[in-house]
Amino acid sequence: MIRKKEITREKMLTIAYDLVVTQGFTNFTARKVAQAIDCSTQPLYQEFGSMANLKHAILVKLQHYLIHEVYNQVVTGDRLLDIALDYIQFAEQNPKLYRAVFIEDHFGVNAMQNFTYRYGRQVMADYAPAQRLSKAAGENVITGMWIIAQGIASLVSAGFINISEKQTVNLLRAALYDFIHNDRLEDGMITVNSFEKLDQLTKI
Repeated sequence: MIRKKEITREKMLTIAYDLVVTQGFTNFTARKVAQAIDCSTQPLYQEFGSMANLKHAILVKLQHYLIHEVYNQVVTGDRLLDIALDYIQFAEQNPKLYRAVFIEDHFGVNAMQNFTYRYGRQVMADYAPAQRLSKAAGENVITGMWIIAQGIASLVSAGFINISEKQTVNLLRAALYDFIHNDRLEDGMITVNSFEKLDQLTKI
């Protein structure tokens, strides 16, 4: 009689994912992950083939979590503003994970930055206050908001600043209004250097 496999692929992925969430990639080795799962490294490699494949599976799981649990939180009711706030709050609440995946780029080719940027562009396409803008101007609005949100998130996650939600909302709202109505970024389209890699990412 064949014994039922006790450690499933999903259980391994969940434990490895939780390890990254709590510790970043500090202990992301086959031995450390296997210890957390309470098994040898053999089942790990049997299921995923390599640590690179496991890391990719964690990337997909994290992207799914961000879309369905983080970037859909309603704070102000303004969809574009709320995405920026959600991103900043994620950084504040999960500083180790944020730095591991957004700053230190452990998934490579800025995968998480591009993923979030592309998601913002999709929201921007249906954002009513910016419908009158040209394509280039619209791209600049989402890029400008992304730059500001990234700056605040990086400073908050590193503990360099303490900023209230009200202050953050006011700062983002003022910038968004200025970008749309005063055309502050009119001097050509801001270039996102890794833009060409967006199509290689997991589909949203």
